[in-house]
Amino acid sequence: MTSLVTGLQGQPPDGHPKGYPFVAGRKNVIASAKHFVGDGGTDNGTNEGNTIASYDDLEKIHLSPYLDCISQGVCTVMASYSSWNGRKLHTDHFLITELLKDKLGFKGFVISDWEALDRLYVPHGSNYRQSILSTVNAGIDMVMVPFRFELFLEEFLSLVESGEIPMVRIDDAVERILRVKFVAGLFEYPLSDRSLLDVVGCKPHRELAREAVRKSLVLMKNGKDQKIPFLPLDKNTKRILVAGTHADDLGYQCGGWTATWEGTSGRITDGTTILDAIKEVVGSETEITYELNPSPETFSGQDFSFAVVAIGEAPYVESGGDDPELKIPFNGAELVSLVADQVPTLVILITGRPLVLEPWLLEKIDALVVAWLPGSEGCGITDVIFGDYAFHGRLPMTWFKSVDQLPLHIGKQNSYDPLFPYGFGLTCENNGDSN
Repeated sequence: MTSLVTGLQGQPPDGHPKGYPFVAGRKNVIASAKHFVGDGGTDNGTNEGNTIASYDDLEKIHLSPYLDCISQGVCTVMASYSSWNGRKLHTDHFLITELLKDKLGFKGFVISDWEALDRLYVPHGSNYRQSILSTVNAGIDMVMVPFRFELFLEEFLSLVESGEIPMVRIDDAVERILRVKFVAGLFEYPLSDRSLLDVVGCKPHRELAREAVRKSLVLMKNGKDQKIPFLPLDKNTKRILVAGTHADDLGYQCGGWTATWEGTSGRITDGTTILDAIKEVVGSETEITYELNPSPETFSGQDFSFAVVAIGEAPYVESGGDDPELKIPFNGAELVSLVADQVPTLVILITGRPLVLEPWLLEKIDALVVAWLPGSEGCGITDVIFGDYAFHGRLPMTWFKSVDQLPLHIGKQNSYDPLFPYGFGLTCENNGDSN
């Protein structure tokens, strides 16, 4: 998280006062550390759920990234929709004011999440006056109100005039917001620099994105016999089958929070799909057959050297990603099985998280690469599977055998029985575990 903060805001100079916001210049933007706090530890991973944890665990596991962000001058912190032991984060004075602001010394401003005040009570949007009161007095400095802003302003002003929201709380919020605006230079330059538009999506940025793709790929299996690696693939082979729902879909590669909120399929932006990238890298004599959903007839009279099958999840965000089964969508496992029964097969899994990988599926295929959500630069995948670059990626989380094991953490020594352990990743050089 800290790297993202410095990438957006710039690196603070030595001696920069801890906790104070920092923006290096007009080519930088303010960052937001979110979602404060424990958002990634909710029970069963449910969006807007409840993180059940002691304060010691909350501090050790979930709070530590914020310490680094604060030390790097992060300008804003966004509160989480979720709860901690049943207490809504947006109304938790202890965590927002006593801990974040007072104890940790955060001097930027705390912002609410989108329409968060409407989510504090059931039914949605009820007890709005109380929601404003408890949220602002908990320490929220700026409130995202996309729709009911007139009602918000009316109730908010009434609460201030009545003294229920004290002026000292208003002064604190205003001081923090102004501090961030000053360091960001918004009073000197209130409008964005349109000359920077051409920088967005420029060649150096795409090259960096491509590098990020190839360095993040995790090689999970390489050959049915460990002594005979399947990868790297031969660029000059005679005939290749490319298949699967994710082989030629930029929207699926990018996932949610991209061209639209939830994400969508198709050519949502400029970029290179996996199929595009394979076409770019193979030899001039190599024939490529692409089929979204191959059938038995696909293999009739064909002599494919190997197949590349790309499967995975559709884009999702927030509660749309809540899934108690975590199976590969679009009958991905069945598609892979059909292809792998006919021809040696590399599977590329496009996903934002571990999914169920059945033992029979792993036995059938020759190689498996987890590509996560590679975005627009599909060439980062072919850079590695065809051997121009080595595999470096390792699992940033444990890969479970079944959802019944969840939650599965490396610290659970007596019950830690993963399909692939935390930190797992093969390399083509020795086909060994890079853990």
